[in-house]
Amino acid sequence: MNDLKKLQLENKKAENRNTFKLRMLTVITIILFFGIWQFVVDQGIVDSRTLPSPVKIYETFLVKLTKKAPDGNLLSTNILASLQVSLYGFFSAVIIGVPLGLLMGWYKIMDKTLTPIFEIIRPIPPIAWIPIVVVWMGVGLSAKVLIIFFSAFVPCVINSYTGIQLTNKTFINVSQTFGANNFTTFIRVGVPSSLPMVMTGIKIALGNSWSTLVAAEMLAASAGLGFMIQMGRQFARADVVVLGMVLIGVLGAVLSFIFSSLEKYLLRWK
Repeated sequence: MNDLKKLQLENKKAENRNTFKLRMLTVITIILFFGIWQFVVDQGIVDSRTLPSPVKIYETFLVKLTKKAPDGNLLSTNILASLQVSLYGFFSAVIIGVPLGLLMGWYKIMDKTLTPIFEIIRPIPPIAWIPIVVVWMGVGLSAKVLIIFFSAFVPCVINSYTGIQLTNKTFINVSQTFGANNFTTFIRVGVPSSLPMVMTGIKIALGNSWSTLVAAEMLAASAGLGFMIQMGRQFARADVVVLGMVLIGVLGAVLSFIFSSLEKYLLRWK
């Protein structure tokens, strides 16, 4: 028994060492990337007016925390506005898309009825919806949320649909043998079995919703990181443009990390 505990402890230590090494590798890679970027700009290989250095981006970041120029908003206002639009559209897509995909994948009548319509909508890029959304809803918050919704809706439906169709037939047969009806089997067997694919679809939807942010905020927005990028372009402020791009990337990575941690917790039974 003591030997088993000793072996488990050694395995745990080895796992922790490997995790630490991987994290250090990530940190070193990021530092090296920004170091090369700074070097290239300092040496004049790239014009600083077209590609500001990381130091200049950091200085702009500090300035935008307290000053509204050139877009008329503090950085915190832009970040909160972007999070509001992106997360509203994302959660709307999850709430509607996941149940729809599960039902389409389980019930043949819904599959035959809705799949042809979905297959027509699926190839249309989210940006292509902008003109008709403006006609429908104007240029307010709802219009921008709808653009985000379209970008996140498709992966939610597809992965949920695929996940529940991959349910092990043996589990379904055993459930029905013990007297479960079709709906009970759907809830107790199909949905839990599809969760890994569902969570993957939601993760893709999260990335899509955040990456579509700039296009959504082109709809006459008055705040947001996409709006800040647009204003930076108009005023020839490359540092503001790059700062907006970096913040979109960083915030997207943070949201992805939060969701990955949630996914790991919800699927811990695996």
